[in-house]
Amino acid sequence: MKTKILILAALSCTMVGFAQKDEIKAAEKALKGGDANGAKTTLEAAAGAISGADEKVQAQYYYLRGKIYADLAKKGDGSAFETAVSSYQKSSDIEKSSGKVKYGKMIEQELSTLAGDMVKSAIEDNNNKDFKQAGEKLYMSYKLSPKDTLYLYYAASSAVNGGEYEQALNYYNELKEVGYDGGGIEYKATNVATGEEEVMNKVQRDLMVKSGTYKDPVDEKSPSKKAEIVKNMALIYTQLGQDDKALDAYKEARADNPKDVNLILNEANLHYKLGDKDKFKELMAEAATVAPDNPDLHYNIGVINMEQDHIEEARAAYRRTLEINPGYTNAQLNLSTTYINEGNGLIDEMNTLGNSKADIARYDELKQKKDDLFREGATVLEEALKTNPDNQAILTQLKNIYGAMGDNENFMRLKKLLGE
Repeated sequence: MKTKILILAALSCTMVGFAQKDEIKAAEKALKGGDANGAKTTLEAAAGAISGADEKVQAQYYYLRGKIYADLAKKGDGSAFETAVSSYQKSSDIEKSSGKVKYGKMIEQELSTLAGDMVKSAIEDNNNKDFKQAGEKLYMSYKLSPKDTLYLYYAASSAVNGGEYEQALNYYNELKEVGYDGGGIEYKATNVATGEEEVMNKVQRDLMVKSGTYKDPVDEKSPSKKAEIVKNMALIYTQLGQDDKALDAYKEARADNPKDVNLILNEANLHYKLGDKDKFKELMAEAATVAPDNPDLHYNIGVINMEQDHIEEARAAYRRTLEINPGYTNAQLNLSTTYINEGNGLIDEMNTLGNSKADIARYDELKQKKDDLFREGATVLEEALKTNPDNQAILTQLKNIYGAMGDNENFMRLKKLLGE
């Protein structure tokens, strides 16, 4: 009786094995016929018992599963890429463990093709602003081809664009760990279908051009991206509220690129956010020596000096801004405001004075000084109107100055210009 039971069990296992093979063959047939969804459904029928099959059948099952999901991915199912990759890798692992390799070379080729398909799909995702999915696909492409570190770099960029800051930080840290520089040659070609220029590895680019799906190959030298990576990491740390790590990142980046004005500005802005206005001012001055013809730098130096009541330094910075860009409206307005603020500062003392001869003399002196300051502020804006006659902010501030001075003629002129 025991012998019969053992025989029945053995027959049962054999029948299960045959059933799996039949389902695999049926799935293969459906896939060859172009019915990837039908192949997927058929193959799933064998999934429950596949762990009990021999290694040869398991390797065949996972290889076919990889091909099915790769086909689904190529037809637009972006979620199928990950399953395709894991299935191919599972088949490869099983064969390596058993020592019987049948699909090894084919899997290598399939994964190489799949990496290229994922990059193409990621480009479409980026164009559709699906940055999170683009980043994940690019990262998988990198893991399939670790020599193509550019995929990891673009994965980080996609994550940043999608607001996936912690994921982007992981990618950037991995770039640092592998010593990514980013300099060298970028291999580009234009996608015939979309007209967009794309970056690939050289072998892939050359194959695409040879196939006719891409044209106009270009080998373009690219500068090192180390400073950009560290800068982006610092910005992400700032975004995540990890300001100490951000400062360390800027320190590291600037050690390699001390003259990078964008790094100086970003570090300066972080110090400003942290309330260290003196350090901000110091760094802005340093940036101005690196980029002396940048009007925004001088304008910001003016703003911080103005906030700290360093009026003459603020005026000098605004004047330098206007030398570089005579139509810089905010510099014109702020330069005028420095005179108005100084004039307003005299009013408190004027209001404390009495009716004695000395007080009256002092009052007249302060009033004259105030009016002179207001007039200087008005002159700045009258000059600004020559190149920007319709600017509402300039017209409004100028009208208010004349109103405060009691200059009714000019006050009415400005009201008319404003259409009031």
